[in-house]
Amino acid sequence: MKEMWNDRPGGFHPASTPDFLPLPQLRDLQFKRLLSVVERVYNHVHLYRQRMDEMGIKPSDLRSVEDINRLPFTLKEDLRDNYPFGLFASPIHEIVRLHASSGTTGKPTVVAYTQEDIDVWTSVMVRSFASCGLHRGDIIQNAYGYGLFTGGLGAHYGAEGLGATVIPISGGNTDRQIMIMKDFGVTAICCTPSYFLHLIERAGELGVRMHNLPIRAGVFGAEPWSEMMRRRIEEMSGVKAYDIYGLSEIIGPGVAIECEHQAGLHIFEDHFYPEIIDPETGEPVPDGAEGELVLTTLSKKAMPILRYRTHDITSFITEPCACGRTIRRMSRIERRSDDMFIIRGVNVYPSQVETALLSAEGTLPHYQIILSRDKGLDQMEVQVEVTPEVFSDKIRALEDLQRKLSQAIEQTLCIHVNVRLVEPHSIARSEGKAKRLIDNRKL
Repeated sequence: MKEMWNDRPGGFHPASTPDFLPLPQLRDLQFKRLLSVVERVYNHVHLYRQRMDEMGIKPSDLRSVEDINRLPFTLKEDLRDNYPFGLFASPIHEIVRLHASSGTTGKPTVVAYTQEDIDVWTSVMVRSFASCGLHRGDIIQNAYGYGLFTGGLGAHYGAEGLGATVIPISGGNTDRQIMIMKDFGVTAICCTPSYFLHLIERAGELGVRMHNLPIRAGVFGAEPWSEMMRRRIEEMSGVKAYDIYGLSEIIGPGVAIECEHQAGLHIFEDHFYPEIIDPETGEPVPDGAEGELVLTTLSKKAMPILRYRTHDITSFITEPCACGRTIRRMSRIERRSDDMFIIRGVNVYPSQVETALLSAEGTLPHYQIILSRDKGLDQMEVQVEVTPEVFSDKIRALEDLQRKLSQAIEQTLCIHVNVRLVEPHSIARSEGKAKRLIDNRKL
């Protein structure tokens, strides 16, 4: 299906995309693309052919898109085990770009793109920006990192495809970011939510008030963040904060995004077929129930992926969206199944701590969870920055706030943790993904 750009003031007509397709047409398109991608991986990728043969299934056995659950899962380890090019379905002379993960554990995961893949990536990013109300004439400051990380170039191509003016500033050099934002009349920014908080904070120190700038939208992703974090960002900056979702293994940013109603993320399911499964059993969960997101690429040529287990925890939103889009929505992803840690027998996610902390006045959205072990017993400390006014206040006020935060966390987690209030700027800032958890128990 061709997606259309035009010369109207917005430069792009979102209603011309599959976002608004009648569901029977969307399902037909998905099944046609699913058959094509399964045949492609069966014929060109040894791993998938071997697994499908072991399961006794051929591409011709698929009768509807619902038969996708008969296909094998793909795990992160599969990408590492087949490093660098073992999962490619295209010869290297057809591949125009390679990206790779940061490789924090073992070798990086490598992903590949044909020119057709780049075109699809551009189109879903155009649709992403249009969902946020951005259009031709906007000036978009792209503070995602360029290079092997997919964020920078993914957002860049999409913003250019939209017809917007792009500032490819990449990450870092915070003072320069603020100067450019102010001097160039930036109307939207792309970066991690934690880095934008840092920009707000530093701008205030430089005497620049975000509320006085023309910037009206932020497209934030690459790390889990809570609804409470969104409220803080919007209150502190006057910028409407949109959640974008993507992952390199599938395509990069542009798998899903919120629309202007901010009521869940629309999944571009004409290109990425979503499932939600029980992370323990691998079986589908009922619509509306929480589980692990699984994604299948429906149009990728260079490196198609079947049923990739993302470890991201979410649920489908079944009610229609006021924007009129027919593609499915999922709830915002605030945690991952593999981000969970166990403390004294209790399963804990950093997002639970964040929500409890940000419910209190006087705290800043900068915190760190530190796990340690003392005499064989696990200990958990939460360090949280407080505002300069609170930190310079009387000892009694600090003690009251500390007690309030301890109670809020205990009420959420059902365990007692140590809370330590720290002065502003004492927790290291990140230009990319924030480091929320330090686990010293293995040291």
